[in-house]
Amino acid sequence: MQGDRRGAALEAVLMVVDQPVSSAELAATLELPEPEVEELLRGLAAEYDAAGRGFELRSVAGGWRFYSRPEFADIVSHYVLEGQTARLTQAALETLAVIAYRQPVPRSRVAAIRGVNVDSVVRTLVSRGLVEEAGTDPESGAILYQTTSYFLERLGIGSVAELPRLSPHLPGLDELAAMELER
Repeated sequence: MQGDRRGAALEAVLMVVDQPVSSAELAATLELPEPEVEELLRGLAAEYDAAGRGFELRSVAGGWRFYSRPEFADIVSHYVLEGQTARLTQAALETLAVIAYRQPVPRSRVAAIRGVNVDSVVRTLVSRGLVEEAGTDPESGAILYQTTSYFLERLGIGSVAELPRLSPHLPGLDELAAMELER
């Protein structure tokens, strides 16, 4: 495949994906070496940036995908939602934060940290694809939960290591650390 055709083939595949696709998967699909595909992807991303297109090609959650540019978020949001909101409740956001920062974590630990029953909230997060089961705790047999690649994608980050650091001044942080030492 020639250079222009390789880039066009990459674009064609990326136009139909609904989640980030790894460069290894793209390389296998196009039957090209992965380093060559990586170079093509970076080149396409730079080309779109230089042209000021309404979309960009980003590497997120271990793969590549097209996204609308952040400066058009209000317009795209208005078009997609048309006045409908599908926002998470405060309880869901708090539960999601605990899972994101403590993963993999059993539901009982999330409930202990939040101080309330989180069963229905965790089910909601699982049904929305933001949280998934991550095996079982070897000691207690409890199901462990972790965030999904969809969660990373929605935040626009590549891994949970990119989450903002929690402030050392949060109330109760010392008690939380002490509880962890007791575990």
